[in-house]
Amino acid sequence: MWSEAGPPYEPVPPLRGDAVADVAIIGGGFTGVSTAYHLIRRFPSLRVMVLEARHLANGASGRNGGMMLNWINGVNYSDPELTRRVYDTTREGIDGIVGLIQEHGLPVRYRRDGCMEVLTDARRAEAAHARVEQLAAWGISLQYLDGAALAKRLGVQGAAGAVLDATEGQLNGVDLLRGLRPLLLARGVALHEDTPVLRIREGRTIELTTPGGVVRASAIVLATNGYTPRLGYFKGGILPLHSHVVATEPLDAEARAALGWGQVAGFSDDLDRIAYASMTPAGEIVFGGGSNAAYAYLYGNRTSYPGSPDSAPQAFEAIRRRFVEYFPAAERLKIAHRWTGTLGVTMSRLCSMGVRGEHRNVYYALGYSGHGVTLANLAGRVLCDLYAGDDARWRELPFTMARLGGIPPEPLRWLGYHAYTKLTGRSPRRAG
Repeated sequence: MWSEAGPPYEPVPPLRGDAVADVAIIGGGFTGVSTAYHLIRRFPSLRVMVLEARHLANGASGRNGGMMLNWINGVNYSDPELTRRVYDTTREGIDGIVGLIQEHGLPVRYRRDGCMEVLTDARRAEAAHARVEQLAAWGISLQYLDGAALAKRLGVQGAAGAVLDATEGQLNGVDLLRGLRPLLLARGVALHEDTPVLRIREGRTIELTTPGGVVRASAIVLATNGYTPRLGYFKGGILPLHSHVVATEPLDAEARAALGWGQVAGFSDDLDRIAYASMTPAGEIVFGGGSNAAYAYLYGNRTSYPGSPDSAPQAFEAIRRRFVEYFPAAERLKIAHRWTGTLGVTMSRLCSMGVRGEHRNVYYALGYSGHGVTLANLAGRVLCDLYAGDDARWRELPFTMARLGGIPPEPLRWLGYHAYTKLTGRSPRRAG
C-alpha cells in the first residue's frame, strides 16, 4: 500500500566482487538509511556502504502503521527531567524527519496534524487527564479530550476520552527511503540491494560474506531490527513479531464524515494488544492490532511469514472486526490491502542503541517495539555521533547501551509466547 502511487522502482544492482568500506551498514530501512545519510553528511570522504538483503523499505520501515510518535516504550516517566528529555528527544526526531523532507524537497507523502491515545475505560481516562496536567506542569503540552470533545474529532465507539499530541503525525516510509536513495548515491554511498549478509566475522577489520563477494569494513552497523538474531546477535534480546495490517481504499470527504474521522493523523488505544489506525493524505485508513490474532511469533525467530495474506484469514478478519467495533460505518468499507510485517520487540519494550565488540566497531540500534518510525530515523543521528565520539547528548537517555535480554531459547520461547498469549490475552513482557 505504501508503495502505490509512487514512481516505478528499480533496485540498484547487488554486490558483485569483494569490496572495502570504512563503515558497512547492514539493512536498508530507516535505521540503515538514516545512519548512512548522517555519516556521509558529517564525513563526506568516508567510504560508506549499505547492504540490503532485498529492497529498500522491504522490512518494517515499509510495512508499518505509519505513525510518527513521541516517547520511548519501556521507560518509567516518574522523573520530570528524564520525562522532558525523552519527550524533547523524540519530538526533535519528528522535527528531523520533516526537516529532512523539506530541506531536500523529497516527494514524500506525510501529514503532521497530531495523533491520539484513545482511552476505553473511564478510570484510565481520568488518570490520563491527570497525567496531562502533570506533564503540563513539567513543560510538556498535550491536550486532553473528554468523551464529548473526542466525538467531535474522532468518532471512536466506546471511548471515554483521549490524549492528543499535536506534534505527532504520519509518514510514508517507502517514499522517504526511496526519496533518499539518489541523494545517498550522489554523495558517494555504495548501495547494494538484493545483497543479504550471510556471515559476519568480527575483528579489527570485519568481514561480511554475501552471495556476490566479501566486504571488509573497519566498522559495521546492525540496522536490521527484528531480523538481527538471524545474524547471530541479540538472540535473547529481540523477538521478531509478525504484525498483520489492513488498509482501505481512499475515502472521500463524505465517507470520512460518515465514519467519524476528523482532522487527526492517527490513534492508538490503551489496551495491551494495542489497536491503531492512521489516515494517509489520500484518505486510506491503515488499521492493525487489537487482539492476539493480529500478531504472530513463528518458531525459531523466523522472519518471513509463510504464504500470501490469504494464509492468515483469521488474523485479518479479527482486525476488521475491531475496526468495525470502533467505527461501525467501516462495515461498508472495502479493504483494499492486507499485509504482514516483522517488528523487533524487547521484553521490556525498551529499544537499545550503542556499540559493542572486542574492537568497539559493531554499532547497532534495534528493538523499537512499535515506535520505530520516529526512533529508527533518530537512530541515524545517534549512531553517527557514537561513531564520531561526540555522543554526550545521548549518554543519559534510557536507550543508550540499554541491556536487552530475558527471552528464553527455543522451544521455551515458542511455547511460552503461545501459552502466555492464549491464557492471558496479553503480550509477554518484563517490567522495566
